[in-house]
Amino acid sequence: MQRGEETGIEQGAEKNRLAAPPAKGVPIAPGIESMTPSRLNFRLEAQATSSRARAATFTTLHNEVQTPLFMPVGTQATVKAQLPQTLEDSGSQILLANTYHLLLRPGPEVFRKMGGIHEFMTWKRSVLTDSGGFQIFSLPHSRSMTEEGAAFQSYLDGRTILLSPEVSIETQKAIGSDIMMVLDQCIPSTADLSTARAALGITHRWADRSLAARGGSPQSMFAIVQGALYKELRRESADCLCGKPFDGFAIGGLAVGEAKSEREDLCEFTAALLPHDKPRYLMGVGTPIDILEAVHRGVDMFDCIIPTQVAQRGGAFTSRGFLQLRRSVYKFSNEALDPGCTCATCARYSRAYLHHLTKTGETLGWQLLGLHNIHFYHQLMREIRESILADRFMELYKEKRVFLHEPDLDNPTHDPKHRTKKKRPLTLGDYEVHTAPEGFSSIRQITSGEIMHSRTPPMEEAQSLYIGQSNLAERLALLDRELVIWDVGLGAAANAMAAVRCYEEQAAKGPVRPMRILSFENDLNSLRLAFLHDDRFPYLRHSGPAGILKEGQWQSKQHPGLNWKLISGDFLSTMEEAPALPGLIFFDMFSSKTSADQWTIEAFRKLLAACRGEPAELFTYTCSTAIRAALLAAGFHVAKGRNAGEKLETTIAVTPEYTRLKTELPREMLSLDWLKRWSRSGAKFPSDLAPGQHSAFEQTILTHPQFCRPVLPTELSMPI
Repeated sequence: MQRGEETGIEQGAEKNRLAAPPAKGVPIAPGIESMTPSRLNFRLEAQATSSRARAATFTTLHNEVQTPLFMPVGTQATVKAQLPQTLEDSGSQILLANTYHLLLRPGPEVFRKMGGIHEFMTWKRSVLTDSGGFQIFSLPHSRSMTEEGAAFQSYLDGRTILLSPEVSIETQKAIGSDIMMVLDQCIPSTADLSTARAALGITHRWADRSLAARGGSPQSMFAIVQGALYKELRRESADCLCGKPFDGFAIGGLAVGEAKSEREDLCEFTAALLPHDKPRYLMGVGTPIDILEAVHRGVDMFDCIIPTQVAQRGGAFTSRGFLQLRRSVYKFSNEALDPGCTCATCARYSRAYLHHLTKTGETLGWQLLGLHNIHFYHQLMREIRESILADRFMELYKEKRVFLHEPDLDNPTHDPKHRTKKKRPLTLGDYEVHTAPEGFSSIRQITSGEIMHSRTPPMEEAQSLYIGQSNLAERLALLDRELVIWDVGLGAAANAMAAVRCYEEQAAKGPVRPMRILSFENDLNSLRLAFLHDDRFPYLRHSGPAGILKEGQWQSKQHPGLNWKLISGDFLSTMEEAPALPGLIFFDMFSSKTSADQWTIEAFRKLLAACRGEPAELFTYTCSTAIRAALLAAGFHVAKGRNAGEKLETTIAVTPEYTRLKTELPREMLSLDWLKRWSRSGAKFPSDLAPGQHSAFEQTILTHPQFCRPVLPTELSMPI
């Protein structure tokens, strides 16, 4: 399904009114109606024309709530570096607290003694408690899953605790939140179908148990629709849950590994399955532009740690783009952080002072920037709501998209005055900047004509094909030895930077293992050219690429466990120089037409030997039959990878040692059906294979251990 503005969501559809009259006479599109009443007295007031954006009101045990709304995250019964009074002044209607953390400390008995979380933290408005499901997902190293629940070790005292639906709900009842979440099993959004289906079954059974555990409590309860990236599972989940007496519905299992476009598509698809007369909550999302897009797709409620997280690092969202206060351009700036903002920070403090606090690491800087960011989020939600009620949301949507994802528009990294004096070249060495019809930029090699990421924006492809598919976020949560990534074919650094950003995001959520990226490249001109045009390649606005270009290495100052090193030269000649063995290999070389020697049997044999008997996974964009055969002949085991651009499949290869690890992620290995197609292919032999070697090569493939037993030639002629 295409997204809102492109499809004209609801455009021309017949509109009808609900029981509650819409504000200013704006009609509301019909939709699925729930079969059960809600404790929240939810009233849908308006829906925007040509969009699924909605405005509504509902009432909790503590206050009336207007949607769309953003909920600041107060994991430990506090929003980091913020006072309850500043949160109230900024317009916070609901705070989010976490059951898992509050179960461990201070514990349910404290909340019972103190009269609940509202008295405990002196907060007069609503609280939503997450159930602990995401923590189950993010702590795979220290928990065991059963139908009963998740048994895990406390990070405080080492005792074993069983977090079951009953324990989660009893804890939430003791906390006294206005809205409780059912306990669910969260998995990577990129999980295979069988894993996703099994988790969905547990989620649905736990939802029933959570509902039963609520009993007669007046607290509201939301169910969580899961299903990874499978639309049929999302539909199944919505069908199962929407007929039960829940007071609202959350869209879970997103923002955990998938590409932005995938998240937006699944968000739109899932929101359309949910009742129009109950709240819809997208969990853990996100940036201002992410929220704007999700509102457009029919979501009402959001939460994320980003406003306070980026504030801690000196970041601020403003009406003039995103500002990084560490930049020296603000050292002598006497103007307000955001001239269009009415928050206490902007009313009193200059950019120069905030720059000083950030550079010196003073916690006041974190507090003041966090205050502003939360105010910015709430002001954005107020403007969105007003635009929906006035039926001009699409006008606001187009206006906000221009700057919400942009850096400081007034102080760009490269001074526009200097740009006019010295025009930046669009070519460098054998590379040129290429702009796709869709509007995004890539790097093209002039001699071969090959374009890096020709059909998909570089970071989207990197996220989907390499980061999401390798389940990097989940791997980082395994507090094990250092994870080493071999980034083979650095190019314009999209894959490496996607890995860096994944690490930074996961480190902000909790403990992660160390990660080292080793990038192999024989010509840095592609990266240099992209770096010159960071307006077209915004992911390069980071200290990492600058360090690689200047020093050949980079060490994160904020995350001591994250480092990145360049290994210059031909990959086949330099792989032995690598200072660490790979756990993941992102094999992103130019195609076999341009770099034929990198895709041969001998090249893959050298690569397998360089792994030195350690388990490793290789991901690459090709689905070439000959290259898959070359990988098999070299000794790898080969699986199907997800689609990328116009390719219906890509390729995953694993070392033999990887196949012996039962704890590793399941892959769809090539089977006898693939062998049959390979035997009939007109391009089944690698290019470096002489005709006299064909017979021996065929025998190598047919007797490969992946296929469990030698395959007879007669079997290949049988129908698939």
